[in-house]
Amino acid sequence: MSNATDPKRKIISESDYREKSRRSFLIGLAGIGLGGVGLRQLANHTGEGDNIAGPLREIHDFNGAIWQSLYSPTALAPTFDPSEARPIRVNGRHGVREEIDLDTFVMQVIGRNGDVIGEHDMDELHSFPYEEMTIEHKCVEGWSEIVTWGGTKFSTFAEQYGDEIQAPFVNMRTPDGVYEVSLDMESMIHPQTMLTWMLNGEPLSQLHGAPIRLTTPLKYGIKQIKRISRLEFSDTRGPDYWEIRGYDWYSGL
Repeated sequence: MSNATDPKRKIISESDYREKSRRSFLIGLAGIGLGGVGLRQLANHTGEGDNIAGPLREIHDFNGAIWQSLYSPTALAPTFDPSEARPIRVNGRHGVREEIDLDTFVMQVIGRNGDVIGEHDMDELHSFPYEEMTIEHKCVEGWSEIVTWGGTKFSTFAEQYGDEIQAPFVNMRTPDGVYEVSLDMESMIHPQTMLTWMLNGEPLSQLHGAPIRLTTPLKYGIKQIKRISRLEFSDTRGPDYWEIRGYDWYSGL
């Protein structure tokens, strides 16, 4: 028997149909509105200055804690023959957009008490033991490149500051204050973390971070700050340019 002649079939009038459609539309609209309110509350969970939803930030922190628990000072990232090194793209100009006078550049070191405990020009930094390391530089965007960095191990540089390396964090920033990075001390004193002034056998260009930058195969490129003018040993985690824009603070590899 067809539906047209089925006596059990309920016939909906045009006015009922319109009312049900209007009701469904209003319910759907209300749902969208409540969802929007929920998302706004979720996004504001971590408070002002953090552009990521609170639960997502908690996931970032949880992942970071896992990576940090797996850290080992004897676990080294793969190294390569220098012949495999290739030019690396400039993939970030924050903090290095304007050229500076390299001859007058000084990197300032701040102690745990907030005082200036050192100032280093490039001649002095060049006096530290020089090493080269050919590793894979990885970007958070998904690309990577094998490059040869040249400079001095951060652990070697930090030896002169004695107990300051007991601080849990090292906070760094560029001369203009635009780019700031905070790293855990364990990663900073790893034997493959360097204060670097050479790239593939040539002095760094300013867009690649001259006169001095940080390099480490333990972290994505967003943590490898260019043009370090201020380096602070600190008991508190300092501002981090990409963290407050929704990225993972630890950014471990």
